[in-house]
Amino acid sequence: MSGHQHAHHHHAPGTYNRAFGFGIAFNIGFVLIESFYGWQSHSLALLADAGHNLSDVLGLVMAWSAIWMAGLRPDDRHTYGWQRASIMAALINALVLLFGMGSMAWEAVHRFSNPAPIAGQTVMLVAASGVLVNGVTAWLFMSGGRSDINIRGAFMHMAADTLVSLGVVLAGGIYLLTGWSWLDPVTSLVIALLVVLGTWHLFRQSLHLAFDGVPQSVKLGDVRDYLAALPGVVEVHDLHVWAMGSAEIALTAHLVMPSGHPGDVFVDGVLEWLHDEFDIEHATLQIEIGDSGRPCRLATHTHAA
Repeated sequence: MSGHQHAHHHHAPGTYNRAFGFGIAFNIGFVLIESFYGWQSHSLALLADAGHNLSDVLGLVMAWSAIWMAGLRPDDRHTYGWQRASIMAALINALVLLFGMGSMAWEAVHRFSNPAPIAGQTVMLVAASGVLVNGVTAWLFMSGGRSDINIRGAFMHMAADTLVSLGVVLAGGIYLLTGWSWLDPVTSLVIALLVVLGTWHLFRQSLHLAFDGVPQSVKLGDVRDYLAALPGVVEVHDLHVWAMGSAEIALTAHLVMPSGHPGDVFVDGVLEWLHDEFDIEHATLQIEIGDSGRPCRLATHTHAA
């Protein structure tokens, strides 16, 4: 006998269509402007920032597409739907960023041996416009980044770009005052380091969730202790928690209750607690009156996370 809950609610990512549209359009325009002036001014930092912004445009497109896919209804071939697309989008975006920053750092190291003159004033003006474009785009995603890893990836990229563009402005100003051509590759290395540091957590978390890891918001030990302490429960086994997508968590568990099934009111109360405490929207509980004789193969390998 079992109990099941699937709360139907409006996911926050669906409200960000306008933010994605704005962010993609304005960043495409900025990439074109930044690339042109970076080429004319011989600024590796500006060209590198343009390349990074281009990857962010592709990342925004991927994140937006993943939200659309996550909204597709389940079918006979995909019984959970396509919600996992949002996690995969976050993982791919993180990998692209890490690879791109590695390439940029490699080019910056080579530039040390062959520095080129830079049009510092042009660099400053173009990068200053980037502070505005990226800053506004980041602000549009700020609220959703607290609860959705896909939206968080978009916010982190835009916020990092805002700081990077600000750094380019400062580097251009220093170059105008000092004429230090080596400042351009140094700025590129700093940009790469900042982006890698900001992306690493996103990469680890999305990789963790892609392999059905327990979401950070859920303390598996607390869930197990609560279920084990319920009246009439003598054993909890086959407890599994994973992220179905970037905004929905699932749980399955077996409760051994030899005294008999406690009734729907009991099960509904447990499901409500799981929802209120850990935002677990898709929970399935199986009540076992006796020994099922079918232990879960994964049970002996379960670790609290």
